[in-house]
Amino acid sequence: MPRTLPADSLQATVARVLEAAGSQPAEAQQVAANLVLANLSGHDSHGVGMLPRYVDAVAEGGLAPNAAVKVNLDIGTMMGLDGQHGYGQIVGAQAMELGIARAKQHGSCIFTLANAHHLGRIGQFAEMATAQGLVSMHFVNVLSRPVVAPWGGGDGRFGTNPCCIGIPLAGAEPFVLDYATSRVAQGKMRVAHNKGEQVPDGYLIDENGAPTNNPGVVVVPQGNGLFGALMTFGEHKGYGMAVVCELLGGALTGGGTWHRQADTSRTILNGMLTVLIDPAKLGTQASFDEEAHAFIDWLRQSPKGQGFDEVQIAGEPERKARAARRRDGIWVDDATWGEIVAAGAKVGVAVAAAA
Repeated sequence: MPRTLPADSLQATVARVLEAAGSQPAEAQQVAANLVLANLSGHDSHGVGMLPRYVDAVAEGGLAPNAAVKVNLDIGTMMGLDGQHGYGQIVGAQAMELGIARAKQHGSCIFTLANAHHLGRIGQFAEMATAQGLVSMHFVNVLSRPVVAPWGGGDGRFGTNPCCIGIPLAGAEPFVLDYATSRVAQGKMRVAHNKGEQVPDGYLIDENGAPTNNPGVVVVPQGNGLFGALMTFGEHKGYGMAVVCELLGGALTGGGTWHRQADTSRTILNGMLTVLIDPAKLGTQASFDEEAHAFIDWLRQSPKGQGFDEVQIAGEPERKARAARRRDGIWVDDATWGEIVAAGAKVGVAVAAAA
């Protein structure tokens, strides 16, 4: 049966499986904490449901436990980094720490990160930057089974290619815009499929290129052995952003772009271009703070739209979800829990089948 679990116990379970799969204890704890934070934030697509895929990717050799970020280029305000197939939650954070230090020193930093295994929720990196008073911009591509169709196309040709922008707001929580360029994240289709739910119109096309409401078309092979595909958000506009993320996150970083037939690999590699800016070094800190707050206040003065309780900004729904889920627990559907139990068994860890 589906279960609701406290965040701490869920994190401990995930960490045990990761450690058995080859991670050192500190790495296992950091990756587990990141996955659980995604669940807490309301983004189950990037949460503990990814654990079975990580275990499979380690077994395949596409994910290297205990790998660290490698510096290939360093000219002060620009760095070229390689994740060496390490956990994205680890090498991504290491890359951000290097970039943040440089941005604080010089006022800005641009870095590329290639060959990172699944970076997870990109908003975590924007939160790292905004906590240090920095503006951050992230463009990410995905080297895995192509699950998103180009505008005007009838099958998957690229990944969900996220874009994220973080902006600090003095004395307040930051603005963190974090979105897939697909109509919805692939992981959300996995969650919907596991729950047995249908999805709204406009999200998907089936294996024949026809509209469908069945999330399973992008989760499991269909009768002809083919998959369907997600649509981009905003029609041609989201498609354009997806191409930007592929070219900047993939081609520019050196990690590569997707241009081959899909296989059954469980490995997910990301490339990320990150731009960090320090408003204090730019000389606009005071006016930036004043104008940013004035604009956010202006937005909140808008009368409530029909069906809405208030005007929010990006990042607020996630923070509200964290508070609620820390209090009430994290709901895990039966199919996802079964996959976690099976992943534990693969590495010799007994995960309780019942809540």
